[in-house]
Amino acid sequence: MALKTKFTETFGIEHPIAQGGMQWVGRAELVAAVANSGALGFLTALTQPTPADLAREIDRTRELTDKPFGVNLTILPAITPPPYDEYRQVIVDAGIKIVETAGSNPAPHLPMFHDHGIKVLHKCTSVRHAIKAQNLGVDGISIDGFECAGHPGEDDVPGLVLIPAAAKEIEIPMIASGGFGDARGLVAALALGADGVNMGTRFMCTVESPIHQNIKQAIVDGNELGTELIFRSLHNTARVASNAVSREVVEILKGGGQFGDVMELVAGARGRKVFEDGDPDAGIWTVGTVMGLINDIPTCGELVSRMVSEAEEIITGRLGGMVTASAKALA
Repeated sequence: MALKTKFTETFGIEHPIAQGGMQWVGRAELVAAVANSGALGFLTALTQPTPADLAREIDRTRELTDKPFGVNLTILPAITPPPYDEYRQVIVDAGIKIVETAGSNPAPHLPMFHDHGIKVLHKCTSVRHAIKAQNLGVDGISIDGFECAGHPGEDDVPGLVLIPAAAKEIEIPMIASGGFGDARGLVAALALGADGVNMGTRFMCTVESPIHQNIKQAIVDGNELGTELIFRSLHNTARVASNAVSREVVEILKGGGQFGDVMELVAGARGRKVFEDGDPDAGIWTVGTVMGLINDIPTCGELVSRMVSEAEEIITGRLGGMVTASAKALA
């Protein structure tokens, strides 16, 4: 049983579901489990401290799966940027055939990736950025609605509007991200014009996800109101879990504070400790509003199989049953 779309055909996978890059989370055990389920998983390059570590993580993933998987390369401005060229070279040398780019303009990376037969899926938070990426020659778009974890952009357009607005302009495969966690969301995304869905928070809350069980349980216990938007006044909005730390950050910035005033609170090392030690108040950690739709901790195989089979039931059953006999005859 499978749903065939432009996304599955172009990227050579069975199901129109992707697990996007997630800092500290996109590791071998999760990515391999996603790949083995027939979906598309992405290792997060910058979770690995060095390019050599990324090469080892790619090898470790290949020991766990013989299915296609990709690598996420998120390009963000930094005082001391990571050695992006070296990470890119590792991806090429390892024979990876799919890359998810995010953050900044992917143009500097496209020639080398395309010269080596690597397909690029670029993550965008607006229609204008999606159009620009398509014109640059990327092979697919992941369009992020306001519901998503991490950086939703500054336009605040939710998926219900953003996806069809982008679908009207995008001809290459496009998957929808932000707020997706079950079969209903998958069917909705397809109906809105997407060719699949990209899920982060939902895959965080699986058996194979390499984060502490306490955090998985916090996602199950949480609801759609359990996030905060930080860095709004800095025009670098990020959606994260609502906890003592994120609420303090919001208050400091609301009072006129600048990044330097919250830098220690939002340090990546503290967020990593959340996932490793299981204290949800130890630092900032990303989670989406889809938390309100997550009620269990399945294996990746169970999750993907359930989503696809239930999506088929919705399409052929509930929705198909709404088409009246006269309408079918006219068709």
